[in-house]
Amino acid sequence: MQLRFAKYEGLGNDFIVVAAHDEAASAIDAETARLLCDRHKGVGADGVLLVGVRDVLSMHVINADGSVPEMCGNGLRVAALFAAEAQGRDRLDADFETGAGPHTVSVARTARTAWVDVGMRVPSLVPAEIPVAVDAPLVDADFEVDGMMLRVTAVSMGNPHLVTFENVGERRRTLGPRLERDPRFPAGVNVGFGAFEGDELVLHVWERGAGWTLACGTGACAAAVAAVETGRAKRGEPIAVRLPGGKLTIRVGEPHERVRMGGPARHVFDGVVDLEALRSSA
Repeated sequence: MQLRFAKYEGLGNDFIVVAAHDEAASAIDAETARLLCDRHKGVGADGVLLVGVRDVLSMHVINADGSVPEMCGNGLRVAALFAAEAQGRDRLDADFETGAGPHTVSVARTARTAWVDVGMRVPSLVPAEIPVAVDAPLVDADFEVDGMMLRVTAVSMGNPHLVTFENVGERRRTLGPRLERDPRFPAGVNVGFGAFEGDELVLHVWERGAGWTLACGTGACAAAVAAVETGRAKRGEPIAVRLPGGKLTIRVGEPHERVRMGGPARHVFDGVVDLEALRSSA
């Protein structure tokens, strides 16, 4: 079976994008996604996006390890650009269905590059909604990990995030994967290590199911929420979040309002892969 796909990236967070109505899309299970994302034997990507572009705009994400997250902010910017191109539009303002509920998108496209603004989820600090097995919200709270005490903030952006602004240095390389699987987070957790340099929030994210990533949209939103909740940034003002792959602009409004995320997305190339040949290489 031949699978037609497009390769897109948002700040270096790259995806294999497939139209959900394509007959071959139904053949993409967790193992096939893992093989497609393999950077040595497959196409190579951080994840696979199945994007509905007909009656209802939708996005289904499969991580490089075959797991399925509730939401992916960079993926949604990419999916929005894919939908705009599929419909032949330079501008697109629409609602997108995701595993974390509906999100609004606004695409402004020139050639194969676009700026995409997304109305993300209303953030939650409620432990049961993250979920995290603690009695009270974690906001700049003490959190013990292997004998080390961290100050952390836990946020749901439709998927779980744990953010610290402590200078842990190179220890973040082991803390990221360790915290992802901490038993207090029954669904796992994305881990953000942030620090302000002037007016910019510099962020490194260990992404659940993907590892260290060049960019994480929901992670940038969660870090911005954590910065506002801990008094490091002002509510309602744009926050420049600098990730290894580039910058996102995040705006955290009132607690009942959606977080706004703005950033680029780019169409890199199109391709075709023989799924039988791909599976035989495993």
